Amino acid sequence: MKRVLPMVALALALLAGPAPQYVAAQSRELPDFADLVEKAGPGVVNIRTVERSRQGQATPQLPEGIDENDPFYEFFRRFFPPRQQPGPRGRGNGEEVPRGVGSGFIVSGDGFVLTNHHVVDGADEIYVTLTDKREFKGRLIGSDRRTDVALVKIEAGNLPKLTIGDSRRIRVGEWVVAIGSPFGLENTVTAGIVSAKGRDTGDYLPFIQTDVAVNPGNSGGPLLNMRGEVIGINSQIYSRTGGFMGISFAIPIDEAMRVADQIKATGRVVRGRIGVGIAEVTKDVAEPLGLPAATGALVRSVESGGPADRGGVEAGDIILRFNGQQIEKASDLPRIVGATRPGSAATLQVWRKGATRDLQVTIAEMQAERSPRANRGPGGDAPIPAPAAANVLGLAVSDIPDDRKAQLKIKNGVVVDSVDGAGARAGLRPGDVVMSLNNQDVTSTRQFNELVARLDRSKTHVLLVRRGDSASFVPIRPAPPASR
Repeated sequence: MKRVLPMVALALALLAGPAPQYVAAQSRELPDFADLVEKAGPGVVNIRTVERSRQGQATPQLPEGIDENDPFYEFFRRFFPPRQQPGPRGRGNGEEVPRGVGSGFIVSGDGFVLTNHHVVDGADEIYVTLTDKREFKGRLIGSDRRTDVALVKIEAGNLPKLTIGDSRRIRVGEWVVAIGSPFGLENTVTAGIVSAKGRDTGDYLPFIQTDVAVNPGNSGGPLLNMRGEVIGINSQIYSRTGGFMGISFAIPIDEAMRVADQIKATGRVVRGRIGVGIAEVTKDVAEPLGLPAATGALVRSVESGGPADRGGVEAGDIILRFNGQQIEKASDLPRIVGATRPGSAATLQVWRKGATRDLQVTIAEMQAERSPRANRGPGGDAPIPAPAAANVLGLAVSDIPDDRKAQLKIKNGVVVDSVDGAGARAGLRPGDVVMSLNNQDVTSTRQFNELVARLDRSKTHVLLVRRGDSASFVPIRPAPPASR
């Protein structure tokens, strides 16, 4: 027993010895947000919106999934009071009815506040409350639905503003902090890390994804880096219940400030457009076309008479660069074009038939959104001839009359009469127009079938197919030779 005790004591000493140093080292590595919050907190505001009462019955505006049977019903009801339903005429002029709560932050000492479009959209009155409990009536300078950014002005001076950071410098894995008013609880601080960058959940925004706890009411509040700089505006959450589930999205502050500066200067946002419909370029499409990598934006359709049409862009082109900026994925193009001044000239580098070429276009101004046109199908009302024999792609095709080509504004192609086998598996339909095969123009039924007959059946090939007003590349693998 005497021999065992010293050995046990030695073992315990070896195990316990490094622990204080290890704990101290670990403690030094953990972030302390207290100083950051103390400095940035006063620049964050609570925003509540109201509408004037109208005729109609009040209905509760609780988060999705919350009902009278939920144990938190009474808690949520405090912060989501009944909202009066609109009456049959215009804006109300009766009593103020609470509409919702959100967050925002001060971007200038003279009272400009940045928030989300959806926080203030449709409000009759906007009230902004500071951390010192002062409340001001806000005036909406302007908002932009596409980017979900709004600019509000309050009449006050010497306000504590937040420092704007550079969202381009953020790194996945770095610590970030959100301050806002979840469920109306002002000045609530949550922290987490940047989970991903460049998340495409909208045409004009590469969102910052985080695991910071963001809930209803946090919308419009700042996302801060460890230097206390604003790098984003908390805007969206992924949720099946209406509450936080570990994924939230913030608008990059660079994009938000660009929009806010335009709103401040003119009251609206001006965007450029070139008049093309686009899609992603997949690996299955890139390889048969000889494209070095699956990058760029595939042009599916070109607006007749639009900037791209006048510049010579064709359906089936792949836009690789815009004014020298590389287009990594299709969603990059609308953001870059949208940020370009209307009336300016731009150079598009496109991939067409195995080679690059530069095209010049003049940027037009984007107008109000229009309803999409219904696709009639490339065969239109033209009669479909009796199906011919299908080839190894499972396609039976026929020539297109010249008058029909003129109507469709195409120079070449054959129309699909029937589909089977490989063509059906690739998603082709009767009425589709096959315009090229592996970058070679299709000029007639005979020529197309000859090309198909020479295909290597062990490889994937690509067809340029037009359907309605859109064109896309369709990867297709021929049927293997029949075994004997």
